[in-house]
Amino acid sequence: MVVGDFPIETDTVVVGAGPGGYVAAIRAAQLGQKVTIVEKNAWGGVCLNVGCIPSKAVISSSHRFQEAQNSEEMGIKVENVSLDFSKVQSFKQSVVDKLVGGVEGLLKGNKVDMVKGEAYFVDNNTMKVMDDKQSQTYKFKNAIIATGSRPIEIPGFKFGERIIDSTGALDLQEKPEKLIVIGGGYIGTELGTAYANFGTEVTILEGQKDILGGFEKRMTALVKRNLKKKGAKIVTQAMAKSAEETENGVKVTYEAKGETHEVEADYVLVTVGRKPNTEEIGLEELGIKKTDRGLIEVDKQSRTSIDNIYAIGDIVEGLPLAHKASYEGKIAAEAIAGEKSEVDYIGMPAVCFTEPELATVGFNEADAKEEGYEVVTGQFPFGANGRALGLNKSDGFVKVVARKEDGLVLGAQIAGDGASDIIAELGLAVETGITLEDIALTIHAHPTLGEIPMEAAEVALGRPIHSM
Repeated sequence: MVVGDFPIETDTVVVGAGPGGYVAAIRAAQLGQKVTIVEKNAWGGVCLNVGCIPSKAVISSSHRFQEAQNSEEMGIKVENVSLDFSKVQSFKQSVVDKLVGGVEGLLKGNKVDMVKGEAYFVDNNTMKVMDDKQSQTYKFKNAIIATGSRPIEIPGFKFGERIIDSTGALDLQEKPEKLIVIGGGYIGTELGTAYANFGTEVTILEGQKDILGGFEKRMTALVKRNLKKKGAKIVTQAMAKSAEETENGVKVTYEAKGETHEVEADYVLVTVGRKPNTEEIGLEELGIKKTDRGLIEVDKQSRTSIDNIYAIGDIVEGLPLAHKASYEGKIAAEAIAGEKSEVDYIGMPAVCFTEPELATVGFNEADAKEEGYEVVTGQFPFGANGRALGLNKSDGFVKVVARKEDGLVLGAQIAGDGASDIIAELGLAVETGITLEDIALTIHAHPTLGEIPMEAAEVALGRPIHSM
């Protein structure tokens, strides 16, 4: 023990201050616990600093740039539209800074003890927190691990100046003329779309049969069509083999349909998945059970194989979603407080900020049938909605999936402008056991995009007004 390292006692220690950790800390403090939160990097974690928040700011800027150039149909003609990429970056950073400050304020306001440093579990009730200058011991009754994840680095593509991960893609100081994206999941497709909007020549290499696995093909077809309109090239069933960095760019070799190809660009963005941050924090010494993928095994209250230690977010099974981590953080804090809360993911939405936006919640039609449900579906196009037409955003649809016997809403899928917002109503429907009749009888304001779920419900009920 370091001289003078007298243990500090706390009720609950939270490791990681991302959307899972800081929410868990605040909820635990609200429930009367003395809470310490430990973060080695920035408050707000990956999502707030180099992930979901800055990426959406950049995506929004790219939309404005596209609209400035392509609004003649609506009577707006703008000449000599220019892009100041340094201002895109400063806008992005201003959004991040405001939210980081907000997280710090919330933690302080809830009297959470905020500690910077790297955490290491000594035993079930003891932790060391180290920084460049010292080591401090903490004694705790319960712990919540929320250390998040990091991008996977694949063989032949070591991250560097020209081979970048999503963090690097969001920190570029100039718009690349050409960009190769390896991995057509939600991160690669979102960032690929944003740069295509800025005028970058984008090539997406995806190893599977289609991009955006997990979304229905009719949804992904709309995204692919829009990407191709922007000049992007999508190559599926393509395996990236190697990358050769040059003075001003990078050359990628890949295989597709049995043939070897080469493509050159300014940068190559690798987005093939994320790896849980579960190493080098003492979990092996504690004997906490993990899966083959390094994920921590937990029960329905986010409790690990050690009763007083909990784990949430990207380090446990499930999609790496910020809102999933926040949800699990609340459950863990409430479980520590003795409440009977437990996770139920049926109403967990997933959103992709592509063009158009995609969103899904609950079961899709195929999954519902596979689970043994006899279903009825209703689908309504954005092209028949007055607000969508007025926005010049007519691509897309809302589809609801319900149990045939009683109309219980089992799930929904949305492709279209504002899908990320519209999905909330359908998530509530799934979570609370609402029926098609409930949605159809709820008066929706006109003209809004929010009417479309009501129209889809009426289609499923067999009494559509605005479609045949």
